[in-house]
Amino acid sequence: MMPAQFQIDLFDEIRNLLGGFEPIVLASVMHELNGLARAQGRNGAAARMGLMLGERCTIAETAARQPEPVDEQIIDYAVRNNSIVVTNDRGLREALLARGIGVISMRKQKKLELLRR
Repeated sequence: MMPAQFQIDLFDEIRNLLGGFEPIVLASVMHELNGLARAQGRNGAAARMGLMLGERCTIAETAARQPEPVDEQIIDYAVRNNSIVVTNDRGLREALLARGIGVISMRKQKKLELLRR
């Protein structure tokens, strides 16, 4: 939802940070965005933009243990596939960093930065 909130071109910014990359989004994230997109206002609009961006990505299924929260599915996927995760969610960011997973996040609401521990 970052592009709608901060008016940045997410794919260009990631390309500037990493060079080439393969954008992947979990099917469960798309499902969550679909639910959020039904809302009115900024959050609904941001979720609808997130869905449009997700359509430009490879959609990955997970073998989630039911009912595993979406954040846990993201962490599990990133650990198993040695992936970098793009998020502005503070709790998810800290959980990923604690497990040694790189995170791309907003810096000063203008630029993306790659965080690692």
